Amino acid sequence: MSETTTDNDASASLRRDCIVVTGASRGIGAAIALALAQQGRHVACLSRSGALPACPGAVAEVTAKWIGLQADVTQPQALVAAFVQLAEEGWRITGLVNNAGMHMDAVSADMPLEQWNQIMNTNATAVVTACQAAYPHLVAAGGGVIVNIGSFFDKLGVKRNLAYCASKAAVGAITRCLAVEWAGKGIRVIDVAPGYIQTDLNADSMEAGGPLRAYLDKRIPGRKPGTAADVGALVAALFTPAGYFLTGETIYLDGGQGIAH
Repeated sequence: MSETTTDNDASASLRRDCIVVTGASRGIGAAIALALAQQGRHVACLSRSGALPACPGAVAEVTAKWIGLQADVTQPQALVAAFVQLAEEGWRITGLVNNAGMHMDAVSADMPLEQWNQIMNTNATAVVTACQAAYPHLVAAGGGVIVNIGSFFDKLGVKRNLAYCASKAAVGAITRCLAVEWAGKGIRVIDVAPGYIQTDLNADSMEAGGPLRAYLDKRIPGRKPGTAADVGALVAALFTPAGYFLTGETIYLDGGQGIAH
C-alpha cells in the first residue's frame, strides 16, 4: 500500500523548516527576522546574546516563530554547534541570512592592522564560515537560499573606510563564487547591498535636520534613506518563487544613490 501525504502532514513538515539569520537581535537583522516570520516561516535568530529580535508591536503569532540562538559569528566552531543544535532539535535548515557585521572608520595611513583584521573577520570571514556551517544542512534539505548582506560601499571609494569597503566587496565575491560552485546542490546565493538605512540603532543621526540627513537629502534621488523594513521585505521576497532563478547577483538597495551623479 502506497503512502499518501495529507495536508496536515505537509503542514507539519513545513513547520519544521527554518531559516537562520545572524545578527538578528536588533536593527536590520531584526527586521529581516520579522519579515520572514510574517511570511509564516520559522526563523532561528542568532546573535551573541541569544536575544529574540527587538521588534516592538510584533504580534504573538509572529514572535512564536522565532527561535533564539546564541553564537558569535567570529567563532567558527560556535557557528557549527548552532547549526548542529538546530538539526538535533528537529529543524530542517532551508536558508541562511548572513546579516551580522560591524563598521569602524579610520584614516587609512594610520589604521591599525588589528582593526583591519577585526572588520574583515566579522564582515567577510564570518560569512564564509557561516556558509560552510550551513552547507551540509542545506544539502540535506535538498537545497536552499543564502542571502549575504553586503553594502553599496563595495563599489565606492569612501574616505576612512578602507577596511569596511574591502570587506563588503569581499561579500560580493564570496556570493558569486558560492553561487556557481553550489548551484548543483540546489543552493542559491545572493548579495543584498543596502545603502543608508535608518534603524533603531542610528535613528538619531538620521533625523531630518541633522548634517547626515541633509547630506543624504542631496545624494539620494528620493531624498530620504531606506528603512530596515525595506531590507527585510526584499530579503523575504528572495525566499519566494519570485527569486527562484536568481543567484550570484548583488542587488543594490540604496535608493539610486550609488548611481546618481
